[in-house]
Amino acid sequence: MKHKKLEFGFPEVGVPFLWPFAFFVDLGQQTIEAARKSLECLREIEKTQFERKEPTWASENRVILDLHTMRVRDFSGDKKGGIYTLVVAPYAGHTSTIADFSRGQSLVETLMAHGVDRVCVTDWKSATEETKYYDIDNYLSELNVCVDDLDGKVNLIGLCQGGWLSAMYASRFPRKVNTLVLAGAPIDTDAGEGKIKEYAHTLPMEFFEELVAMGGGVLKGEFMLQGFKSLNPEKHYFEKFVELCEHIDDPAYVKRFEEFERWYEYTIDLPGKWYLQVVKELFKENRLVKGEFVGLGKKLSLKNIRCPVYLLAGERDDITPPEQVFNAELHLGTPKDKIVKDIARGGHIGLFMGTKPLRENWPKIARWIKDNS
Repeated sequence: MKHKKLEFGFPEVGVPFLWPFAFFVDLGQQTIEAARKSLECLREIEKTQFERKEPTWASENRVILDLHTMRVRDFSGDKKGGIYTLVVAPYAGHTSTIADFSRGQSLVETLMAHGVDRVCVTDWKSATEETKYYDIDNYLSELNVCVDDLDGKVNLIGLCQGGWLSAMYASRFPRKVNTLVLAGAPIDTDAGEGKIKEYAHTLPMEFFEELVAMGGGVLKGEFMLQGFKSLNPEKHYFEKFVELCEHIDDPAYVKRFEEFERWYEYTIDLPGKWYLQVVKELFKENRLVKGEFVGLGKKLSLKNIRCPVYLLAGERDDITPPEQVFNAELHLGTPKDKIVKDIARGGHIGLFMGTKPLRENWPKIARWIKDNS
């Protein structure tokens, strides 16, 4: 996105980006200190909202597989033996670095610190002219290649949209999944109350088709970002900038702000065909739970999943209500005593990188994976 530069070097921005400065700048009584804070805030806004540098991985890793849809990153180092744990990251317009957000705030780091030695993550690629016609089968196929390269059997952790893909995979290839963790994953998309469900059931397919057409056959990550922001516009266009300006002299706060915004504002595109299939078959028609979704030539039944399953939901998740996660229990073939349901303090994104879930919930999951491996 191109932005016209003002004379003092900052991009021309809309009114929402200037609201916070009303708290510091009174045109009749502007002080040097207020002006300094305002300029510092503007610099941070330019750095995080407009430069949009690509997020980086916090932990050392190496790419062990490079496919059309993803790279597979291995964080295991020189650790050998044991079943790999594969984290299927969200694929919803942001990069996979949410699984390894920052030092001390990393799901990968937490898993490995609590006994899960061999960890890999799917690093999803942005859709291109060549991949814009890919559908869910393409992603299932390449996930299968990945699992085969990881010795043919894995502990699977599906985050958000990576959760339904993981459930599909476990349904299609049950012998290749040792344990399954579904975290913030929309499995029963008719359950609970949330904005995503509301949009899916009220907006016609023509609306979503037009979004793809506007992107030239892909769903632009920028469109996804604006959609997420519209769920809580006060926070994203006003409150976070007020808080930034109030804490502009706190280096730790500014660092955390920069780290999160670098991930949040940097977007990747999704294949248009894949996106429209997800909207129609999963969110409008709920085919996976109904046993009507066809994956790689077969109708998928969650009853085929018989491995131990851990279901994690966020108590304040407004993207994936807890019912959408926990209702998976009603459809799985896993014995009830092999299903764990857990709820974390916080919202959706916090499930994967929030300090409380990483401290309170994910160590339990790591031990559970280890005990079942």
